[in-house]
Amino acid sequence: MTVAVATVLRVFLEDVGRPRYGYELMRVTGFPSGKLYPIVARLQAAGWLVKEQEDIDPSVAGRPPRRMYRLSPDGTESARLELAALSERLRPPVEAGRALPHPQGGHS
Repeated sequence: MTVAVATVLRVFLEDVGRPRYGYELMRVTGFPSGKLYPIVARLQAAGWLVKEQEDIDPSVAGRPPRRMYRLSPDGTESARLELAALSERLRPPVEAGRALPHPQGGHS
């Protein structure tokens, strides 16, 4: 699980029932299409994301239908577990019941 994949998954987990489209994901994550779409494709291939076509009339909307992505039920569960595991791995180490000092004397 890379930080980039975790960033994309966090967006989907904000509202698991809400489909997201590519430009929205690029805007929210700050990732360019060349970084975002390979992540989306891998998540889709793994069964974590489901791709849907927006149901609109292009002549009325004045644009083509968007490809929408949402977490699958298995993807939702897996994403939560993986992000929790990543969070645990990134947690600062604890020594004898107390947190180790932060670099440059910072505090948590």
